[in-house]
Amino acid sequence: MAVFGADAFAGHEAVHFFHDAASGLSAIIAVHSSALGTAGGGVRMRAYDTEDDALRDALRLSRAMTYKMAMAGLPYGGGKSVIIGDPRTDKSIALFRAFGRAVDSLGGRYICGEDVGTTPDDMDVIAGETAHCRGASGASGDTSPAAAFGVYQGLRAAVRHRFGRDDLAGITVAVQGVGQVGRHLCRHLADAGARLIVADIDSEAVARVVDAFGAEAVASQAIFDLEVDVFSPCALGAVLDDQTIARLKASIVCGGANNQLAEDRHGTALHRRAILYAPDYVVNAGGAVNATREGPDYDRAEVMAAVEQIYGRTLAVFARAERDAIAPA
Repeated sequence: MAVFGADAFAGHEAVHFFHDAASGLSAIIAVHSSALGTAGGGVRMRAYDTEDDALRDALRLSRAMTYKMAMAGLPYGGGKSVIIGDPRTDKSIALFRAFGRAVDSLGGRYICGEDVGTTPDDMDVIAGETAHCRGASGASGDTSPAAAFGVYQGLRAAVRHRFGRDDLAGITVAVQGVGQVGRHLCRHLADAGARLIVADIDSEAVARVVDAFGAEAVASQAIFDLEVDVFSPCALGAVLDDQTIARLKASIVCGGANNQLAEDRHGTALHRRAILYAPDYVVNAGGAVNATREGPDYDRAEVMAAVEQIYGRTLAVFARAERDAIAPA
């Protein structure tokens, strides 16, 4: 396993590996940058095929958090952690307690929170072992509503920039992934009058969105080939590569997934195809905004007002890209 020579290393400050035999914990905590403050980022739990895959995910996600915090104007750096294991079968109190001790051993260099595969209940256990945890059920809680609201604001900005419209009535949006963030995003879009087409490997999640919002369901792979206004990736990352970009018939890409571009060059590939890309780390920062506001003065309405600023920030990115004749990515 290469670390310093890994293609995703990107100048990380530290990469920590933790193992606890008693609980079965195998975890990686990556700290990309503390230039703006303590590194913050979620805890992802996933059954990775290889340890190299887990390392690459941690590194890519950590770097994205640096960009996300900076673009959201937050006084934090970027970090991320991954726990190797199936979140459906491998969770235990002992495992998350061991992970909490791992976080605590870093002395506040990294603050963790909820991410794919983990929940506020898991954060409750971690928070029992370290003060360097956000998003427990009794604190700021589930970050997905704020994350989805931010993506919705970014999508509104993209529609404004591309189509010159301030409303979404009749806009067709293909949402790939209808987990927590995708489902909340679908609610905002449906309320705004958008037409929804959805896909997910979880058929029950698809059925819930179809029933709740009148969405149309398609097969997971078919979602790339639809003639829609917006393609919204809200599942896992690296979905935009040479093959899938060539298949897209959308005018806009704007979604909640982290690291949607398989490689940095794919942002330019979208630009060359005249597909407007809203950088994921700009539009999906709502969860980070929510988590970093946690504390005794936490105010949900104030948080959502701050997340709403993603609309103007996304428009500013598009304007600067046009001014400098570069891809928004």
